[in-house]
Amino acid sequence: MTDHLRILTPHKNILAFYDGRVEGYRFLPEDNWVDDGALSLGIASYVIISGDEALVYDTHISPTYGAYIRDHLKGLGIKKITVLLSHWHLDHVAGTKLFADCVVIANKKTAAHLAHHKAAIEDGSYHGLPVINPLILPTQTFEGEMNFKLGDLNLVFIEANIHSDDATVVWIDEMEILLAGDTMEDTVTYVGEPQDFETHLADLDRLWALAPNRILPNHGDPEIIALGGYEKTLIRATQQYIRMLKRCATEPDLREKPLQEIIAGPLQMGWVNLFGPYEAVHQQNVKRVLEAKLS
Repeated sequence: MTDHLRILTPHKNILAFYDGRVEGYRFLPEDNWVDDGALSLGIASYVIISGDEALVYDTHISPTYGAYIRDHLKGLGIKKITVLLSHWHLDHVAGTKLFADCVVIANKKTAAHLAHHKAAIEDGSYHGLPVINPLILPTQTFEGEMNFKLGDLNLVFIEANIHSDDATVVWIDEMEILLAGDTMEDTVTYVGEPQDFETHLADLDRLWALAPNRILPNHGDPEIIALGGYEKTLIRATQQYIRMLKRCATEPDLREKPLQEIIAGPLQMGWVNLFGPYEAVHQQNVKRVLEAKLS
């Protein structure tokens, strides 16, 4: 199942285990959350390395992928592994079983979501196949921010409400790099809680204030990730799209426009790129905005 998994090296001590955006390739023949929410859009789990220590930022889409990451790190001589979960969605936590002997860190909201849905995730009644059984829960939690020493690197785990109410991003100050999880995507963000749009926008401003030189999202273009990641204007592109979605609540004509028109500005500026499957994501986002009855 890992035939299309490739290891990208956006920076000398950061690896991206990337799969997806492969025409004709499916994880399972029937409808499933791996293909629909992850591989169709492309997905990366990241590893930051310093000396013989590694931080695994999300454990990928299945235990097989988790095993692949772990075996690769063993081959690199890594002796200590810590896991950090970017948020609770299944395509980011499915491989944690392979790291059950490691410290698994998440913010308190992520831990609470996983604990609440644990039984349903394990028996497949939440989000369907494939099941994640056993679902490994975090062993350490934090709120707000957490400083973390990884070898010679100083990392900051930052809690945010963007995409989901339990996001955690990683800031590497020495390198001016932001690992963004699902808080930003190329082409557009996937909206979980439209009622929190104002918080999304404010938290994106917080990330802008960090002044990242490069941003590494979990869902993005593998060629851009391999070259070091996105410029900080990905933040502004995400904010512009959220504001356009807000307008859809009161402007019916806007709801019918194709994604290419909705994000014409960021596309023209080269902040993001148009990837076809995100048209369906956009339509789902508009539907969620209307269901939320935003004024």
